[in-house]
Amino acid sequence: MADAYIYDAVRTPRGKGKKDGSLHEITALSLASQVLEALRDRNGLDTAKVDDVILGCVSPVGEQGADIARTAVLAAGWDQETAGFQINRFCASGLEAVNVAAAKVKSGEAGMAVGGGVEAMSRVPMGSDGGAWPTDPSSAFPTYFVPQGVSADMIATKYGFSRDDVDAYSVESHKRAARSWAERRFDKSVIAVKNQLGLTQLDRDETIRPNTDMQTLGGLNPSFVMMGGMGFDAVIGQRYPEVASVNHVHTPGNSSGIVDGAAGVLIGTKEMGEALGLKPRAKILGGASIGSEPSIMLTGPEPVTRKLLGKLGMQPGDIDLYELNEAFAAVVLRYMQALDIPHDKINVCGGAIAMGHPLGATGAMILGTVLDELERSDKSTALATLCIGGGMGTATVIERV
Repeated sequence: MADAYIYDAVRTPRGKGKKDGSLHEITALSLASQVLEALRDRNGLDTAKVDDVILGCVSPVGEQGADIARTAVLAAGWDQETAGFQINRFCASGLEAVNVAAAKVKSGEAGMAVGGGVEAMSRVPMGSDGGAWPTDPSSAFPTYFVPQGVSADMIATKYGFSRDDVDAYSVESHKRAARSWAERRFDKSVIAVKNQLGLTQLDRDETIRPNTDMQTLGGLNPSFVMMGGMGFDAVIGQRYPEVASVNHVHTPGNSSGIVDGAAGVLIGTKEMGEALGLKPRAKILGGASIGSEPSIMLTGPEPVTRKLLGKLGMQPGDIDLYELNEAFAAVVLRYMQALDIPHDKINVCGGAIAMGHPLGATGAMILGTVLDELERSDKSTALATLCIGGGMGTATVIERV
């Protein structure tokens, strides 16, 4: 088995995922192709040497449907010999795409590949692709299906996190994201998105609120009380009868934002990198995915971390930096609680509560972020992971070269 190295990682800024967001007029195809153009131009890349481009996309319908990866390869002017395909593992799609690209490289199927993702949530709303799990009783009933927000509130209730706890986490996410931009920590990876005239449309994450405080967040109403009252609290209560009632603590202020964005990670063998004159930045030590209990749904990062670290012969303390997508504040709080991870080792540049969660792209984004931070802070190892709809977890461990 060959080693898989990361040679570059780029992302767009995240634009507010509504009609008044700065990227609303930019299609998913344009976002993805601009990422591929940047990977090519930054590295003087002979794209004929890239065997495959794998892009995550969680709502692969309409203008971001079919095989957007192959379409983006062509739209970016890459060599027609470069193949491309789209995958969907819900919120972990971008990281799963990186793991698939790395597996192709390690197996010898590819000398070089790109893993990444794209989601234009202002143009193709979340859930546009439908799905059987929540709508077909044969799948919904036996798995105690509830919406993710109710699952997040159950995590907070079951593991003892209050409204103040999740709001305080949110305040810190915004502070860290604002500080990271002020200190130019994202300069290495973020590319400006251009419009059809070639002018800059957006060059920084759009949803960060540096002045967020407990008082501001305290004025927001919980988002999932109505869903719970429609019967979903009772459903998840059947699965977790030890919890007397669900305490609804999550609001728009302590949950991930809906945004547009794209990302890509260039991965290859040592030999291919040398042939192309590229310097590796990190080695991918391993990746893993796991299924977890589907009703509470969002606790998968803990078991997948234990699974992957076990495969690698590592312990949680062997990891210098962690990135866990901030789908909901309680997800990260539970992860830190379960693995005894101090807050100063996880999401140190802020996360999706502040900057947003472009579903198919986020996994590749956070991997690039933690790689940049390893280099900035002169640390060695990092683990990136995400919770996933349907009850799953995906994780990747990298080591600086």
